[in-house]
Amino acid sequence: MIFKKNSFPLLLLFCSLIIFFEFTKIPKYLFFDEVEFARLALSLNTIPYTPYSELATGHATLYFYVILIFFKVLGISTFALRLPAAVFGVLCALIFYLIIQRIFHKPYFLALILFFVFVTQRWFFNFARFSFETTFLLFLELTSLYFFFLFKEKKKLIYIILCGLFAGLAFHSYYPGRIFFLLPLVFLIIEQRKYILSYLFIFLLVSSPLIIYLLGHPDKRLDQQLYLKHPKLTVVQKAGLTIENISKTALMFSFKGDMNGRHNYTGKPALNPIIGVFFILGIIVTISNRKNFYNQFFLGYFVISIIPALLTFPSENPNMLRTYTVIPSIIYFIGNAVSYLLKIKRNHLVKILILLFVISAIYEIRTYFMFQSLVFEDDAFKVKKPLEKVVKF
Repeated sequence: MIFKKNSFPLLLLFCSLIIFFEFTKIPKYLFFDEVEFARLALSLNTIPYTPYSELATGHATLYFYVILIFFKVLGISTFALRLPAAVFGVLCALIFYLIIQRIFHKPYFLALILFFVFVTQRWFFNFARFSFETTFLLFLELTSLYFFFLFKEKKKLIYIILCGLFAGLAFHSYYPGRIFFLLPLVFLIIEQRKYILSYLFIFLLVSSPLIIYLLGHPDKRLDQQLYLKHPKLTVVQKAGLTIENISKTALMFSFKGDMNGRHNYTGKPALNPIIGVFFILGIIVTISNRKNFYNQFFLGYFVISIIPALLTFPSENPNMLRTYTVIPSIIYFIGNAVSYLLKIKRNHLVKILILLFVISAIYEIRTYFMFQSLVFEDDAFKVKKPLEKVVKF
């Protein structure tokens, strides 16, 4: 069998190869936002600590302090700017495997198959190859979930403290991270109420610098993007925009994807046909067995991950950047689909499933390196000068 018990290190290496192959050549050039991100990171070197910066249209600064550290160690370059996203991409894969093997521990090869599907999703590795902070956010969320699941198994306070810590750090990251803390909180309210205060105390302690800042300095960029706050729109108009967003986001998975050439091969569905079928079957299986804790949890994670896209103007949707953290839930649903199919005792079924996922991986990798890379060069990444010639330390 392709996926043996000792296959994980090789699969992690494979993940690293996908992310780092021709890392400085695809994308070859820089996007304007990346230049602004570099300037934001460098600006932090000249001022006292601040949890938020108005530069680059406004961002929480945690990820940019990480970029600044890489600049100090490696010097200013496109490689140093993009390396944090790549490193966190690999770490996402590692943490995801630690989570998924606790859930799908039988048969042993299922967690390995799901890890392989996760790391070969173009949606996943695309954002690990340039300097957006989505992999950083996903790493923080997955780490928080890992400790939450450990807490559920062992009921040790340290795990819920670590869960709250990483949920608080996620609050300091990309916008979707600001509502992530609600997911563990809801399940604590349902199942473990005596630990709520411990979780909230750590979360609020860690997130408080940004919360305090935003109380005195509203996030204008976020306010502009949220149509619910638009004073000239009626309730009926807002309801119509919500329905339009739900439709666009639902169709994104299997019919019409993100049109932004940096996020996606323009218009291509987020999931290829093979993965799309398993995803739909997995949702059906998950909902039909919704009393299962993990099914409830990942359905909740799925919903909370698409909320940011549903609350922004439809002109920006479908959006594979804002919904990036939905990927683990998708793979979980696929895991349920595979588990369901494995109950059907058929000769060569496992080999057929593995073959399908290998074909899917080839399809995704080929699409990225042969076709999406052309979009990068022709349209999406337009700053052709090296970063060190555009910004200075």
